[in-house]
Amino acid sequence: MPPARELNPSSSPLAFFGSELREHRTRAGLSQEQLAERLSYSLSLVCAIELAKRTPSRDFAERADQVLDTRGELGRLWPLVRQAAHPAWFRPWVEVEQSARALQTWQPLLVPGLLQTEDYAREVLRREPAATAEQAEEAAAARMTRKAILHRADPPMYGVVLDEWVLYRPVGTAETMRGQVRALLESADLPNVTLQVVPKECPAIAGLTGAFVIARISGDPDLVYVESAGDGYVTDRPPDVEAIARRYDVIRSLALPVNSSLHLLSKVEEET
Repeated sequence: MPPARELNPSSSPLAFFGSELREHRTRAGLSQEQLAERLSYSLSLVCAIELAKRTPSRDFAERADQVLDTRGELGRLWPLVRQAAHPAWFRPWVEVEQSARALQTWQPLLVPGLLQTEDYAREVLRREPAATAEQAEEAAAARMTRKAILHRADPPMYGVVLDEWVLYRPVGTAETMRGQVRALLESADLPNVTLQVVPKECPAIAGLTGAFVIARISGDPDLVYVESAGDGYVTDRPPDVEAIARRYDVIRSLALPVNSSLHLLSKVEEET
């Protein structure tokens, strides 16, 4: 078990959550090993959350409330922790993802965040200018938490179109890339995920202006998230949404069928 580290609870919502978890665990007379066993989570995760190195999932917070008899305190803190782990400009989109019935994305440069492995995400985030190792770890953990929407009881339909060059662009080691391609294949097995690849020899001019995501929400207008260098923006302006939707349809028309896309992914995994 790693030695305890003094946290400044006021430094961030994640540090406050970790401090509160440790305080409640200590009051309950439980070791980190005992808490991990009762939560059915790993010891390493419990340690990392108490050290503010990992963002807890909602399930973790709710189980901890039950085991530690905190009257729902950790569950009430969880939304603040989740939001604070993302950049301010991205937080509105996290809420959109949670309520979307369908998401459609085009990604010409990187694997989309909802399908990234932790190693791939960490490598991307640590390369951000001026990012510290701790900030990259926290951001990567938050990105992993977002992925839970694809596995919940009522997941959104997720349509992903990737440029083939994404599969060859080295992010981290060869092992990291091999694991990422394998993870894409595993995600494609989910009934709510459709994955297609635009061949690298295809002149996908319409997609070269950048990545975007379209969110369809029951009873509300569609929204789009458009990425740009270092940040992005969310809009529901009908002209903007319509233009992005048309662009998505054009790009998708250039993509390989699903079965051919998965065959290509399998080939890339073998060759990586």
